[in-house]
Amino acid sequence: MLRQANQQKLLQKLSPQQIQLMKLLQVPTANLEERIKEELEENPALEAGNDIVNNDTDTYELDGPRNDEDGDGNTGEEVELSDDNAEKVDLDDFLRHEDDDGGGYDHGDDYYGSGGDDMQVTPARVETSFHDHLLDQLGMLALDERRHRIAEQIIGSLDEDGYLRREAGAIADDLAFGQNIDTSVEEINALIHKIQQMDPAGICAWTLQDCLILQLKRLPDTRPVRDAITILEKYFDEFTKKHYDKIQKHLNLTSDDLKQVIGVIVKLNPRPGAAFAVVNKAESYIIPDFFVFNNNGVPELTLNSKNAPELRVSEGYREMMKAYDRSEKKNKTQKEAVLFIKQKLDAAKWFIDAIKQRQHTLLHTMQAIIDFQREFFITGDETMLRPMILKDIAQLTSLDISTVSRVANSKFVQTEYGTYKLKYFFSEALHTEDGEEVSTREVKTILNDLISAENKRKPLSDEHLTDMLMEKGYNIARRTVAKYREQLNIPVARLRKEL
Repeated sequence: MLRQANQQKLLQKLSPQQIQLMKLLQVPTANLEERIKEELEENPALEAGNDIVNNDTDTYELDGPRNDEDGDGNTGEEVELSDDNAEKVDLDDFLRHEDDDGGGYDHGDDYYGSGGDDMQVTPARVETSFHDHLLDQLGMLALDERRHRIAEQIIGSLDEDGYLRREAGAIADDLAFGQNIDTSVEEINALIHKIQQMDPAGICAWTLQDCLILQLKRLPDTRPVRDAITILEKYFDEFTKKHYDKIQKHLNLTSDDLKQVIGVIVKLNPRPGAAFAVVNKAESYIIPDFFVFNNNGVPELTLNSKNAPELRVSEGYREMMKAYDRSEKKNKTQKEAVLFIKQKLDAAKWFIDAIKQRQHTLLHTMQAIIDFQREFFITGDETMLRPMILKDIAQLTSLDISTVSRVANSKFVQTEYGTYKLKYFFSEALHTEDGEEVSTREVKTILNDLISAENKRKPLSDEHLTDMLMEKGYNIARRTVAKYREQLNIPVARLRKEL
């Protein structure tokens, strides 16, 4: 039996503004400028100052942590985001501040100083692409138009490392269906052989083995080069697994002979096309979101000014609102126009508030990380890093764990000891024999030092490394050592062996 009934429920829902704020908080400094430009293009009521137009990179100093006036752990004012419902916005809300700064905001001494040193970013060089480099050389070959188009198809099938990732039969099918060119696998292989003679050496190979052999065949004909070709052709698998004893036995090589061969092979380029790869400018440089400097034992936090752009509400739109308010006759068309203006003004004010809230949250969270890892920021010693998880910072800042996670994601801090991802400072805890809680980052640092100092002729096994860590007081299992070694991108002992 169906019945209708009234029921009250208390649900937690995020408004569209809160969702957008969370997304804005997650955007790193390197991409914030693009996000702001998108908003400027979409909302004519929002205007930017000179720092957006001229791409200034001045920094704004944080004078120090805010006093906790309310006793609730919050260090800055809560910024109330504007309501996006244009019908509920009072017209006086836009008109009563006629003498203010135009709807923008200043940076304020509470959060920023007078500025810091300029950070110069050198733009990436414009270089010839890998494929263009090969097409230029292709013009020097005596090929008719048909074979030239086939060779262009082959070059177009190369990846950015210079490897051919498609079989000759698949390339023949592409030519038949795409360009109506009938060819054979034999003709394609003949052209592949011609392209393999181009620079850089090793291009147009299907495998790493072929790539290295092509490079060796360009070198002067010496015994180490001949032995290297033989090893890569017949004992490639043994060589990659460093089974040197088997190779010496089969080829009757001395240790000195094998050293010379290895010296030849390690100088080869496994990615011949990488030198011509077009690098994405956004990925070429790390733009720090924060700067931390050691001022006589006191870490000072500075925020990149790209996080504090100069934004303001358009004065032209404010004048339209004033004109409408002064007008005695208000027809339907004017009301529709002023409703549109209200929506844009409200969106502009909300975006300015969101940017300001983003600044406060970034500073608040980073200051908590500095306070928690104070010894590291003073000394730069990685072994001084304390175990720290997102929950620790969330408790210090009275923020939600998801908010702290968004701040730590894709953000960088520049210190006197290097530039680090914020996630670098987060690690789980590990207990020593004395019951002391240490960071897994400390264990990884010590493990890396042990492997760096080992005798490469007799590298340390995971069991031996486990025993050495236990001698230092770190109660850790062998499988955990193996896991940390893999996280450090360090191969097993057999692959670290050198002659």
